[in-house]
Amino acid sequence: MTLSMRRIVLFTKDMPSMVRFYRDVIGLTMCKDETGWKEFNANGCVIALHNGTSSVGKRPPKIGFWAKDIAAARAGLVSRGAKMSKVMTSGGLTRCEGKDPDGNPFSISDRE
Repeated sequence: MTLSMRRIVLFTKDMPSMVRFYRDVIGLTMCKDETGWKEFNANGCVIALHNGTSSVGKRPPKIGFWAKDIAAARAGLVSRGAKMSKVMTSGGLTRCEGKDPDGNPFSISDRE
C-alpha cells in the first residue's frame, strides 16, 4: 500500500477571514467553493477549510510552503497583510514563519 498526501483540512469558525488569507494573502487559487467547505490548490496538495471547531494540541501541525527565494516570498506576503517572522538561515535551510487568522502555523522554506 502506498499513501500520498492530497489534502490538509483546517477547521475554522471564521470562514471569510480564512478564505481571504489563503486566497488573497498566500495567493492560492480556490478550486472548490461549497457551503461550509472551501478548497485551495497548493500545487501538489489541497488545503481545505471546513466550518467548525477543532481542539489543537500543544504543538499543532504546521503547513510548509516551498519557495526558491524566501526573502521575496516573505516580502510579498507581508505586503498583502501577513505577519511573518524574520528570515532565518541555519544548517543550510532558509525559512520564515507565520500564522493564519485562526492561529495555524505555517512556514516558507527552501527545503525540497
